[in-house]
Amino acid sequence: MSLTRSAEATASRTADSRWLELLARAGFIGYGIVHLLFAWLALQIAFGTSSDDGDQSGALRTLSAQPLGKFLVIAVAVGLLAMAIWQALEAAVGHRAERGKERVTERLASAGRTTVYLYFAWTAFKVFKDAGSNSADQQEALTGKLMTSSGGRWLVGLAGLVLAAIGVGLVIYGAVKRFEKHLKKGEMSPKTRQLARRLGMAGYIAKGVAYGISGLLVIVAAVNYDPEKARGLDAALHALREQSYGVFLLTLVALGIACFGVYCFLQSRYRKV
Repeated sequence: MSLTRSAEATASRTADSRWLELLARAGFIGYGIVHLLFAWLALQIAFGTSSDDGDQSGALRTLSAQPLGKFLVIAVAVGLLAMAIWQALEAAVGHRAERGKERVTERLASAGRTTVYLYFAWTAFKVFKDAGSNSADQQEALTGKLMTSSGGRWLVGLAGLVLAAIGVGLVIYGAVKRFEKHLKKGEMSPKTRQLARRLGMAGYIAKGVAYGISGLLVIVAAVNYDPEKARGLDAALHALREQSYGVFLLTLVALGIACFGVYCFLQSRYRKV
């Protein structure tokens, strides 16, 4: 029991580290840049001019191709890793202001964010090292292998359901403005609070739509035994473009994702860390 308390105390001290806070706040800036580039790629898909993946890995490759791009990509990776560590500590010992089920829910959400930030940090590191092919091809290859294994199609379908559920969750999270509870609203002017609310709502809803469509495509791939449909966010954005008014809808999604990118910049200043 004393060992557990000691571990929690150590984790709590680490979570309160000034350096970790600064790195995490810098990570939000990097996360915002990635989403702005992601939005730009989505706009290119909307108007038929994209030559790269319309997802975060494509955004990182676009960043890598710029002057000092390699340095910026590894800086983004370090920031995202700091964000992952911060959220892992929050999942372990954080959210002490909440009680009961509310604290359990928040800690589970932090565990989910840890996974997301680790994935993007690893993606940034791979882009920095010029490793592998594009993410859409990698996902298609992985899905194809899973489908040939025993029970693989069920696993792919389950992954699609999880991804679709995340999409629905993001839409609800944005629509009810739950993100505001994590901001230092007392330090924000009324205009800044209003801006953060609008950007957060648009950003989370747009991301939820993109993830939800991606999850549905993975489910369809599992049902129809068609790995080509399970190509992640890139395929989701292309599928959206092919619908009636698809260019208009995809443009709205791209603008929403851009809003999330700007919202990340506000989080770097006002997020409770």
